Amino acid sequence: MIRPAGSRAALAVLLLVAGSRAMAHTSSNGLAHVAIEGTTVTYRLTLVLPELPEAPRKLLAAAADGDTAAAEQAVGELRRRVMVRSGDEPCRPGRATVRGSRLGDGRVDLEMAFRCQEAPTRLVLGDDWPALFGEHHQTLARVEVPGGPHQLAFSASQPEGTVEVGRGGGTGASGFLWLGFEHILSGWDHLLFLAALLLRGGTLRSILKIITAFTLAHSLTLAAAVLGLASLSPRFVEPVIAASIVWVAIENVRQDRPPPRRWLAGFAFGLVHGFGFATALQELSLPPWPLAKALIQFNLGVEGGQALVVVAVLPFLTWLQRTRWEPRVVRAASMCLAVVGSVWFVQRLFVA
Repeated sequence: MIRPAGSRAALAVLLLVAGSRAMAHTSSNGLAHVAIEGTTVTYRLTLVLPELPEAPRKLLAAAADGDTAAAEQAVGELRRRVMVRSGDEPCRPGRATVRGSRLGDGRVDLEMAFRCQEAPTRLVLGDDWPALFGEHHQTLARVEVPGGPHQLAFSASQPEGTVEVGRGGGTGASGFLWLGFEHILSGWDHLLFLAALLLRGGTLRSILKIITAFTLAHSLTLAAAVLGLASLSPRFVEPVIAASIVWVAIENVRQDRPPPRRWLAGFAFGLVHGFGFATALQELSLPPWPLAKALIQFNLGVEGGQALVVVAVLPFLTWLQRTRWEPRVVRAASMCLAVVGSVWFVQRLFVA
């Protein structure tokens, strides 16, 4: 039996979580472009201000608007957060600029030139932006070097990357694999939708059918979006992702048995969730073959993270189905999920 006080406490906790301004994920992405010319390494980072926490967002917005003190502070952060080495020798940071986009799209560029003692043959890049932008911030870097561009992915758990100058370009396989893994595990909206689907998933066979449909759908639209074959505005995608949680959660409350075609909901909403996953790779202007490899690696990371979550919760769901408390637990949990999804929906539709 579920005690009312316990249900109220759980609801209060979830409302508190929902009250924090949760957008697409608890993460932000930066796009870095690194170029080598002789002994000079130029680093340029593009950020989308609305994705950032309030304090750094205000700082960078003021710097981009010409506030001298804010610009000096932003350059100081750039010097602290980015490290460039030529082999084992650190490169000295030099001139830096902060510029806002002329398109009015909320973007800002931070650029700095690093001077190395000799032309790098082994370039080491360090990225400490998660210390300023939050632990789930990720930087995708395109490094232009003789022999072809390289792609690197940085995060709090992977703060450093190496490029062998003159060798063929690479996609940073482990970097994009881990980026996809972190993307799903930090994407609370995706995880809560998955939880809502599985709460009334039914038998193991039905659950596997639901997971397969969801995986196939978001893989299709992830690929289509990243490859430029289809696009949907985040202003549409993010509210619909929140609404998908509400839809499935209310369905759980209204029905006592697993819906016969729950896999259809997983597939239909999975198509929209795929566009949400795509945001981490879309802006990394990669050539076709490196883009294809990065997409495969990223998607494998997403599926690996999703599989880990499913394997972790399946024993609990199997046990729960054998208890007399199952109907009440499913209803109480689904009501909490519906509340969280509703708050996110309002935020994304009217506040973002």
